[in-house]
Amino acid sequence: MMSRQAFLCSLGSLYLSLLFVFLLMDVYARPANNSALKEKPADSKDENEILPPDHLNGVKMEMDGHLNKEFHQEVFLGKEMEEFEEDSEPRKNRKKLMVIFSKVDINNDKKISAKEMQRWIMEKTDEHFQEAVEENKMHFRAVDPDGDGHVSWDEYKIKFLASKGFNEKEIAEKIRNNEELKIDEETQEVLDNLKDRWYQADNPPPDLLLNEEEFLSFLHPEHSRGMLKFMVKEIIRDLDQDGDKKLTLSEFISLPVGTVENQQAQDIDDDWVKDRRKEFEDVIDSNHDGIVTMEELEEYMDPMNEYNALNEAKQMIAVADENQNHHLELEEILKYSEYFTGSKLMDYARNVHEEF
Repeated sequence: MMSRQAFLCSLGSLYLSLLFVFLLMDVYARPANNSALKEKPADSKDENEILPPDHLNGVKMEMDGHLNKEFHQEVFLGKEMEEFEEDSEPRKNRKKLMVIFSKVDINNDKKISAKEMQRWIMEKTDEHFQEAVEENKMHFRAVDPDGDGHVSWDEYKIKFLASKGFNEKEIAEKIRNNEELKIDEETQEVLDNLKDRWYQADNPPPDLLLNEEEFLSFLHPEHSRGMLKFMVKEIIRDLDQDGDKKLTLSEFISLPVGTVENQQAQDIDDDWVKDRRKEFEDVIDSNHDGIVTMEELEEYMDPMNEYNALNEAKQMIAVADENQNHHLELEEILKYSEYFTGSKLMDYARNVHEEF
């Protein structure tokens, strides 16, 4: 079931990304000019250290408005997510799921309630937060060359352009001397978007200098209420077709003209639209008036919203609750393991009793 859903969301990201190709999330963009400032491309690890990621762990929607297709796995597995790979041994993965089940089932009644799942989701989300904080310390050092505890926009701009293949020393000299930089249009577009985000992360009084905490908001806006608002504005801007700063269902699920080429693609698009429609109507549009406001989208985006976590817990339980008792038994989680792990594992239902 999840393999199909993952494929649907993957395709959705593909055609929607055509609309947002000039946004800052395009971390693989390379300057198209042949400027003498260019040198060999920087290591991708360095580039990822200083660019805001387009994928935010533990958040239901990406910065560009795509639904996070890995959200269920992220809030159920946490740090263990990478251990569940498609080529992993089924028996070992089954044992890992059993361990996770026992951790979620805090009252040891052999079943998971919505409240227990909610607590677990909040715990895993906080885990993602703490991981981002630790990574941010390393990333901040990478862009703070003088170690003064603050990063200026020019310092960041130099590191960013170096990550794009420009000569760092020559770029730094030109910026210091206020000389014109020969930057292609695409890279300049990304820089402009980054500078907007930089301004938003710069807490009062604004000085265009980011400390470590502000830099965390720049890289991970889910950590800051103010940056969450900015991210919502960006999503509304990209999806809002009539300019009223609200989203209708048709705007949220709209597809670019010419996307569908054959019946198979049509079926995929139909299912993708169905998923987007359900998320819009059942979750994001909290007052069910057919319109999603910035406030509603902000609440939906907030990863530490306990109501959203409870709602997500109920949805996750409903997927695998075969006996309709509003709880999850171990057998149900094992049978629907692909939904919770994202891995194409064997059918656990045939083997679960071998473990007892």
